Amino acid sequence: MQVSKLDVAKDVEQKIFRSLYQVLADLKNPNDVAKFLDDVLSDTERTVLAKRLGIAVYLSKNRSYESIRRDLRVSSATIASVQKWLEHSGEGLMLALKRIEADEWAAVAAGKIAASFKRAFKRN
Repeated sequence: MQVSKLDVAKDVEQKIFRSLYQVLADLKNPNDVAKFLDDVLSDTERTVLAKRLGIAVYLSKNRSYESIRRDLRVSSATIASVQKWLEHSGEGLMLALKRIEADEWAAVAAGKIAASFKRAFKRN
Protein backbone atom coordinates (compact mmCIF):
# COMPACT_ATOMS: atom_id res chain seq x y z
CA MET A 1 0.00 0.00 0.00
CA GLN A 2 1.26 3.44 -0.85
CA VAL A 3 0.29 6.67 0.88
CA SER A 4 -0.57 9.62 -1.31
CA LYS A 5 2.22 12.18 -1.59
CA LEU A 6 -0.38 14.93 -1.38
CA ASP A 7 -0.49 16.44 2.10
CA VAL A 8 -3.77 16.68 3.97
CA ALA A 9 -4.51 19.88 5.87
CA LYS A 10 -3.30 19.54 9.48
CA ASP A 11 -6.76 20.12 10.98
CA VAL A 12 -8.28 17.46 8.72
CA GLU A 13 -5.46 15.08 9.56
CA GLN A 14 -6.00 15.62 13.28
CA LYS A 15 -9.75 14.97 12.93
CA ILE A 16 -9.36 11.74 10.98
CA PHE A 17 -6.73 10.38 13.37
CA ARG A 18 -8.85 11.35 16.39
CA SER A 19 -11.77 9.49 14.77
CA LEU A 20 -9.60 6.44 14.17
CA TYR A 21 -8.33 6.38 17.74
CA GLN A 22 -11.84 6.87 19.12
CA VAL A 23 -13.25 4.04 17.01
CA LEU A 24 -10.50 1.71 18.19
CA ALA A 25 -11.11 2.72 21.81
CA ASP A 26 -14.87 2.21 21.45
CA LEU A 27 -14.63 -1.25 19.89
CA LYS A 28 -14.53 -3.34 23.07
CA ASN A 29 -15.24 -6.75 21.58
CA PRO A 30 -12.27 -8.47 19.88
CA ASN A 31 -14.61 -9.76 17.15
CA ASP A 32 -15.72 -6.20 16.37
CA VAL A 33 -12.11 -5.04 16.25
CA ALA A 34 -11.28 -7.92 13.90
CA LYS A 35 -14.18 -7.01 11.61
CA PHE A 36 -13.06 -3.38 11.52
CA LEU A 37 -9.41 -4.23 10.84
CA ASP A 38 -10.42 -6.78 8.19
CA ASP A 39 -12.32 -4.03 6.41
CA VAL A 40 -9.67 -1.32 6.56
CA LEU A 41 -6.38 -3.20 6.39
CA SER A 42 -5.03 -5.56 3.77
CA ASP A 43 -3.95 -9.06 4.79
CA THR A 44 -0.34 -7.89 4.63
CA GLU A 45 -0.97 -4.83 6.80
CA ARG A 46 -2.75 -6.92 9.45
CA THR A 47 0.07 -9.46 9.42
CA VAL A 48 2.74 -6.75 9.77
CA LEU A 49 0.88 -5.23 12.71
CA ALA A 50 0.37 -8.59 14.43
CA LYS A 51 3.98 -9.63 13.90
CA ARG A 52 5.29 -6.34 15.34
CA LEU A 53 3.20 -6.89 18.45
CA GLY A 54 4.36 -10.51 18.58
CA ILE A 55 7.98 -9.41 18.38
CA ALA A 56 7.41 -6.98 21.26
CA VAL A 57 5.84 -9.77 23.34
CA TYR A 58 8.73 -12.15 22.60
CA LEU A 59 11.29 -9.46 23.41
CA SER A 60 9.52 -8.70 26.70
CA LYS A 61 9.91 -12.39 27.57
CA ASN A 62 13.64 -12.21 26.75
CA ARG A 63 13.37 -14.53 23.77
CA SER A 64 16.42 -14.64 21.50
CA TYR A 65 16.49 -13.02 18.08
CA GLU A 66 16.89 -16.50 16.58
CA SER A 67 13.80 -17.78 18.36
CA ILE A 68 11.77 -14.74 17.28
CA ARG A 69 13.05 -15.00 13.70
CA ARG A 70 12.19 -18.69 13.51
CA ASP A 71 8.77 -18.54 15.21
CA LEU A 72 7.44 -15.34 13.64
CA ARG A 73 9.27 -15.55 10.31
CA VAL A 74 10.66 -12.03 10.54
CA SER A 75 14.06 -10.56 9.80
CA SER A 76 16.62 -9.55 12.39
CA ALA A 77 16.26 -5.99 11.11
CA THR A 78 12.54 -6.01 11.92
CA ILE A 79 13.24 -7.37 15.40
CA ALA A 80 15.88 -4.67 15.91
CA SER A 81 13.40 -1.98 14.84
CA VAL A 82 10.81 -3.15 17.34
CA GLN A 83 13.45 -3.40 20.05
CA LYS A 84 14.53 0.17 19.28
CA TRP A 85 10.89 1.37 19.54
CA LEU A 86 10.56 -0.34 22.90
CA GLU A 87 13.77 1.20 24.20
CA HIS A 88 13.30 4.73 22.89
CA SER A 89 9.68 5.54 22.20
CA GLY A 90 7.61 2.50 23.00
CA GLU A 91 5.05 3.97 25.40
CA GLY A 92 2.16 2.61 23.35
CA LEU A 93 3.81 -0.77 22.90
CA MET A 94 4.54 -0.92 26.63
CA LEU A 95 0.87 -0.24 27.40
CA ALA A 96 -0.10 -3.07 25.06
CA LEU A 97 2.44 -5.42 26.65
CA LYS A 98 1.10 -4.63 30.13
CA ARG A 99 -2.41 -5.49 28.94
CA ILE A 100 -1.19 -8.74 27.39
CA GLU A 101 0.71 -9.63 30.58
CA ALA A 102 -2.36 -8.89 32.69
CA ASP A 103 -4.51 -11.08 30.44
CA GLU A 104 -1.96 -13.90 30.63
CA TRP A 105 -1.74 -13.58 34.42
CA ALA A 106 -5.54 -13.59 34.70
CA ALA A 107 -5.80 -16.70 32.53
CA VAL A 108 -3.21 -18.52 34.65
CA ALA A 109 -4.93 -17.42 37.86
CA ALA A 110 -8.33 -18.49 36.54
CA GLY A 111 -6.90 -21.88 35.61
CA LYS A 112 -5.47 -22.32 39.11
CA ILE A 113 -8.76 -21.33 40.70
CA ALA A 114 -10.69 -23.70 38.46
CA ALA A 115 -8.27 -26.53 39.28
CA SER A 116 -8.58 -25.92 43.03
CA PHE A 117 -12.40 -25.95 42.77
CA LYS A 118 -12.21 -29.16 40.79
CA ARG A 119 -10.00 -30.76 43.46
CA ALA A 120 -12.26 -29.50 46.24
CA PHE A 121 -15.39 -30.92 44.64
CA LYS A 122 -13.70 -34.26 43.91
CA ARG A 123 -13.04 -34.70 47.63
CA ASN A 124 -16.71 -34.21 48.51
